[in-house]
Amino acid sequence: MKGIIIAGGSGSRLNPTTLGLSKHLIPIFDKPMIYYPLSVLMLAGIREILIISTPDDLQSYKRLLGCGKKFGLTLHYELQEKPEGIAHAFLIGEDFIGGSSVALILGDNIFFGQEFKAILMSAAQLSQGAKIFIHQVSEPSRFGVAEISESKQIVSLEEKPQKPKSNYAVAGLYFYDNKVIEIAKKIKPSSRGELEITSINQEYLRQGLLSVGILGRGFTWLDAGTSESLLEASQFVSTVQNRQGLIIACLEEIAFNNGWITIESLIESFSSLGENEYKSSLGKLIKSIEKAGLK
Repeated sequence: MKGIIIAGGSGSRLNPTTLGLSKHLIPIFDKPMIYYPLSVLMLAGIREILIISTPDDLQSYKRLLGCGKKFGLTLHYELQEKPEGIAHAFLIGEDFIGGSSVALILGDNIFFGQEFKAILMSAAQLSQGAKIFIHQVSEPSRFGVAEISESKQIVSLEEKPQKPKSNYAVAGLYFYDNKVIEIAKKIKPSSRGELEITSINQEYLRQGLLSVGILGRGFTWLDAGTSESLLEASQFVSTVQNRQGLIIACLEEIAFNNGWITIESLIESFSSLGENEYKSSLGKLIKSIEKAGLK
């Protein structure tokens, strides 16, 4: 399975900051926002990833992440000249996807919860159909909304409905088989002039090929697209890391645990950083690995 991160859009809800900086490069506590969706794909075991962004911002991502080697990844980059909807990613990434299945994640989505890696690894084994994830929210009209039955099956999907049929929002993480490319080619732009991801999900639902994972109590999903949600996300990451001694979305740690890089690569990344919170956390990680005698 391959992965795609959508890191484009105008970021208008975060103006004036995003007039000079890509939203997905804004720090969430101690690391840039794009580290969080990238970490999710890595936890799913996905190593070949396409980052889609705007002409103004693509070079910034290349400077930050390079070819992905230091994280055990192969990174590709493509332009989205103007916002044409999330589903447009499958048309931009058609050659990249090739004959593979694909996971797509939005660049401003943050996930954290127990057993999340196992959930992701299972979803990444998908060979037919599609899988989406839903989470209860207080303002479902801001999102795509899933109506589910008593047996926890999806009954219907709506994009930002004025009168939501449930409070289950569709999170910005999707897994598809290779048919998603042809489906994306056939859907029509919405009234907003965009190719909606909900339209793709509705087609899989119509075919009886859409499954759902419910992210329940104790699981955190944040859409960091507003000033308030940015603050909330940073506070959440800071609290978890400081109280539990964990590092959320540490790409080097995930790559090492996956067996993609060596301890020497970790030390090299540590040495390349200035004095900061992220380097401090990485240093603690290296010491714990060396103490445990891991290589």
